[in-house]
Amino acid sequence: MSELLLRLRVWLHTREGRKIFRYTMTSVITTGVSLFVLGLVFGVFRLWTEVPSTIFANVVAAVPSYYLNRMWAWGKGGRSRLVKEVLPFWVMSAASISFSMVGAALARYLGHRWQLGHLEQTGLVLFANVMSFGIFWVLKLIVFNHTFRVPSLLEEMDEHLAAEDAAAHAEQVVIGAGDDAAVG
Repeated sequence: MSELLLRLRVWLHTREGRKIFRYTMTSVITTGVSLFVLGLVFGVFRLWTEVPSTIFANVVAAVPSYYLNRMWAWGKGGRSRLVKEVLPFWVMSAASISFSMVGAALARYLGHRWQLGHLEQTGLVLFANVMSFGIFWVLKLIVFNHTFRVPSLLEEMDEHLAAEDAAAHAEQVVIGAGDDAAVG
């Protein structure tokens, strides 16, 4: 297990590793934003019922998600391109929000069925939002990996490490050849 952790640590210092780490951290940050907003609009202020509150919270969280992913995870600067960046992002966000709506509707149903108080209902709605996001995030990764035939994380780590080992070996051979020429 420690070898796997060491390989993961080395991989996280590669360009792709940093990108995936930043993408994941953006998801963690924006999930926190979504939960905070949902906790306020549904739990504290009771502005709307479960589904509209979930929609609002996830739309609010999508804004920092776009900018964090674009600038921090993918390293893009300048003006956003509508067709290549903005529209695909919002299509995926709409799918994610739709999936969260199902979770919120289920939480509403279960809360009424179990006759939960507002505090318990808020906890259930927050839990449903996190679970919906987590399930959709995993499904999205599976679909993208299958669609684009992306190698598994371990395969990708092995490829990066093998390339780095080959480069280091080639460098040693060049250095060694230079030493042999200097001696002869």
